Amino acid sequence: MQTASQSSSALPLYVQISELLIRDIAAGRLIDGERLPPEREMAEELGISIGTLRKALADLTEKGLLERIQGSGNYIRQGGTNESIYAMFRLELLSGGGLPRADILEVTRIEKPDDLPEFGTSPEGTRIRRLRYLNDVIIAVEEIWLDGDSGFVKPDLLSDSLYRFYQKQLGFWISRAEDRVTIGKVPDWAPETFSKMPGTITGYIERFSWADRSNPVEYSRTWFDTDKAHYVQRLK
Repeated sequence: MQTASQSSSALPLYVQISELLIRDIAAGRLIDGERLPPEREMAEELGISIGTLRKALADLTEKGLLERIQGSGNYIRQGGTNESIYAMFRLELLSGGGLPRADILEVTRIEKPDDLPEFGTSPEGTRIRRLRYLNDVIIAVEEIWLDGDSGFVKPDLLSDSLYRFYQKQLGFWISRAEDRVTIGKVPDWAPETFSKMPGTITGYIERFSWADRSNPVEYSRTWFDTDKAHYVQRLK
């Protein structure tokens, strides 16, 4: 398992652990009926306290994804709800799953450039550029544009999950998204720590996201390393 992140932009530790396990269940890395390791062993492996782990396990139990049997252990249960902060994050490690996190490279409010597709209602937008990880593996660079009429973004309040930030700080929730997956050239602003050089052809995702309006409130583009991650869409 992966040690949880404690950076200033990270989600609460128990949420990180819950999200990691939810993604592992969805990816089939944890199967129905599988017994988790003893809690003390799990906590030590994840670098967290027993109390934090138990909060994460309680969240999974509430979602119907875990059964806690006194004197026996904690067992994975399929068929519950996979509702997740990262429910719309479609990139996974090649082995499956992985906890998403991000390093912020830039946050700028500017006029929307001419090369952006039409979205939102304002001539301005907030551009957020980030380096994306799954666990500790760098897998993508992304550029997110939030429509200017959706609110002002304070960089120091940004979370690893932008959708959670929108809900908590701006008062709206992304309810649906449309993805267009193809290939594209890594942008020239990609940092040296990204595994693909600028100009390299790699996996590419364009996304339009909607809240409670007829126009998309967000447009994003992501360049991901196909040697380390793949795009997954599960139909149920």
